[in-house]
Amino acid sequence: MKTSDKHETQPKPRLIVRLGIFLASHHILFSVICCSAGIIALLFLPSLAKNTYLSENALIPGSANPLFSTEDVIEANRFMKEIEAVSGDSRGGMETAKFIAQQIEHLGAELCYHKFLPHSKHFHPLKFFTSMINDMAIQLNGTGTNFGMNTIGIIRAPRGDGKEAIVLVTPYNSQRVQSSEILSLALGFSVFSLLSRAAWLSKDIVWLSADSQFGEYAAVSAWLNQYHNPVFSSHSVTLDTKMHGANRIYVGHTEKAEFRAFKRAGTMAAALVFKVGETRKYGDRDSVRMYAEASNGQMPNLDLLNVVHYLAVHRQGFRVNIAAFSSFLSSAWLRVIAEIFQTLGSMLRKINPDWKLGVAVPDYVEGTANLASSMYNQALGVPTGSHGAFRDYQVDAVSLEFSPTFHVRNENAKSSFLLRGGRLIEGVVHSVNNLLEKFHQSFFLYFLTAPSKFISVGVYMIPFALLVAPLPIVAAALAAGSKNMEKLADESIDDSKANGGADILQSKGGSWKWLQAAKVLLVIQLWAVLVSLLPYYITQIPEAAPVQNAVIWAVLSIVMLIILYVMLGSPYSAGVEWKLLKATMITSISIGLGLMSIINFATAQLGALILIPMCLFSRPLRAHSGMSFFPRAVLLASNVSLAVLGFPPAALLVVKGLSKGSWTVDVGDFWVWMEFLWEWSSATYLYLFLVHLPCWLLCIHVLLHPCHQAESKVKQE
Repeated sequence: MKTSDKHETQPKPRLIVRLGIFLASHHILFSVICCSAGIIALLFLPSLAKNTYLSENALIPGSANPLFSTEDVIEANRFMKEIEAVSGDSRGGMETAKFIAQQIEHLGAELCYHKFLPHSKHFHPLKFFTSMINDMAIQLNGTGTNFGMNTIGIIRAPRGDGKEAIVLVTPYNSQRVQSSEILSLALGFSVFSLLSRAAWLSKDIVWLSADSQFGEYAAVSAWLNQYHNPVFSSHSVTLDTKMHGANRIYVGHTEKAEFRAFKRAGTMAAALVFKVGETRKYGDRDSVRMYAEASNGQMPNLDLLNVVHYLAVHRQGFRVNIAAFSSFLSSAWLRVIAEIFQTLGSMLRKINPDWKLGVAVPDYVEGTANLASSMYNQALGVPTGSHGAFRDYQVDAVSLEFSPTFHVRNENAKSSFLLRGGRLIEGVVHSVNNLLEKFHQSFFLYFLTAPSKFISVGVYMIPFALLVAPLPIVAAALAAGSKNMEKLADESIDDSKANGGADILQSKGGSWKWLQAAKVLLVIQLWAVLVSLLPYYITQIPEAAPVQNAVIWAVLSIVMLIILYVMLGSPYSAGVEWKLLKATMITSISIGLGLMSIINFATAQLGALILIPMCLFSRPLRAHSGMSFFPRAVLLASNVSLAVLGFPPAALLVVKGLSKGSWTVDVGDFWVWMEFLWEWSSATYLYLFLVHLPCWLLCIHVLLHPCHQAESKVKQE
């Protein structure tokens, strides 16, 4: 009676505990449901995209009549003819900078120059923890011959106090000025000339003619570095007159050019980078392509893109587009998915007319292509234009690339393009000029599915949350033993006491196995750190081809792994159970993806899509020996295919095939890709080698685990 009374008075576990035990007992089914739901939710995102809207009422785009007129177009044409003559006679490119400087002075604006050197592209480990722009050197003595020269004009706002500024950037290659770059400079100068006469300005205007002979980003980044981190010098900066004549720069009528003191305006409210691309021979109207992605997935405030889109489409008649994966537009399987979602959406609308989830098949295909490109560019962590340099200083910026359709000799079409392009830039400046504070109302975290449609952070986090949800449940089930979860829940305290504490001792003895699993993880993480640092030494090899560097990198990585296993012990020699090894791997994934989602969510999203299915469904290949042929073949094929897909070079091949439609593989491509990531200090490089690669190696250890030996020992005991 007393024993039964004790059992009756024993409190039941809480609901959350019972739910956890239930999920852990059915963790395989729970993992399948969550992973499938996460992938379906990711494919469903284009149907959940919303139309963009202006959150900041002060912007009021298009409220004022544009002042840019045909007279400004005539001024732009005059500028084009004169700069064509100057650039044709110039041998070193400095004559172009001189001409731009003279035109700025004639407007009565302030003028200064900025001399810079290209940054070093050599790998350095500390580069990931310091800003890339600190590598930009500013040459003060002017003795070098290989340098770039930016020309800056500043208009002081008649209604402002000099505390805020709007930046306009026009890149051009001073060594070889193309006709499209001349058109860009003419467009920039005509707008700058108009703004020099504007009485409504309350923010200073800075026009940066960026010398892009070392790249557009390098020129803008070097100028921003000097703008925000001033370098003081006690002597004037001049160019040596002994240099080649083409490398001289003349101001006024003096032969020896003295560099004027670096001038600044106020805090940057926004920046607009614009250039004219190659003339298209097809299309019914001129188009504008927007580039918004900055370093490590940063995006400008959505209101800035909304202003550009509204003025370009509804005021000036441009066709606005964004980057897209062209291979997706002709994909047959994507069209099948679109038809399924369209049918599902029509069925849901019959149930509730307010559920507007279905989209047309062409819209879904185009939206998916744009979404994939937006996610890829953000996950890559590399800016898509020189506007990315402004985001390093928390300045909202966007790049516009105009694609005209007129013929080069069609002067009327060219004048019409200049008129509409100038009014577009003027309208954007007018809207930003109305702001009383920085952009803050709209979204900073979003994906674009169209120039006028976006997916906010609250929506695109759903697939990631569904993919990550099974990780703690599976780790707990593997650590505790899912088969004994229900038994442990029904055991009473008296039963554990009756065993004389044997269970407690057994649990204590079992807990030491975690140390072996943690040791394995520590060794692999140490190996991953060493592998990520190897390029610093490999790049010291002179004149080595990318293929040679990649092979050396792979061989050294394998050798180091073998040495570490010999010195510290391998996972198999330590006798670690594969369940504990897998639980450790899943715990590492959870921490790594959680940290990466804070730095760059797009990288974490794509990483979860590749890593989580591979790790959740990984089982030792020898554990399938007791199954029948068909289930064994399916599990074996799925494990091997997921492991191959999770290997970083294989993932690169898949991304290359989806983005460019090319499925050819070259060993040197992986080295070039990694070199590209560390050159831009992308956090994706750290993710690949500190999170992705260790988890993939742990998954390989789980697949090759000799589990049959441990099972035979248990049966004998």
